[in-house]
Amino acid sequence: MNLQQPKILYQGKFLHLMQDNSWEYVTRPNTNGIVCIIPILNNGSIIFTEQYRPPVNANVIELPAGLSGDIDSTESLQTAAERELLEETGYKACNWKVLFSGPSSPGLTNEIITFFLATDLSTIGKGGGTDDESIKIHEVAIQSASNWLADCHNAGKLIDCKIWAGLYAARNNARHPDYI
Repeated sequence: MNLQQPKILYQGKFLHLMQDNSWEYVTRPNTNGIVCIIPILNNGSIIFTEQYRPPVNANVIELPAGLSGDIDSTESLQTAAERELLEETGYKACNWKVLFSGPSSPGLTNEIITFFLATDLSTIGKGGGTDDESIKIHEVAIQSASNWLADCHNAGKLIDCKIWAGLYAARNNARHPDYI
């Protein structure tokens, strides 16, 4: 156990590079968590987002997601999930359920992601993200999602690994709603 405080090597607006003995990692200042939304339409389709991500120099297929507490430090995780779903997709959900939480990349960052299942959706906005985002929306039948994602991969797009966890949790929740 290390009793020494980690050293800040770099402070950016959204990331801090830290060093704890020989371990280097990244923290997210000014946030209280990360949210990831699994939006399921009444017709059984799931909503994916697609946007260009500079760190990987590619378009990435993702679930709607974002930071909590970056705009308002008192923002709850569910309020952040509601905001991100509306900003990115234009949808509002009447039903929300926390499915699970866990570290996104524990060897790299302190981020903890909370996955929400969002159902009973209605369109109330245009989506597409905020001013600095250009997000495309895809509505895909959940039964066809694996094949659709394979097609996206074959077309040169990257698939965010959180999608697979989200699909598993959504499918498991549908069979056993009280299991997760």
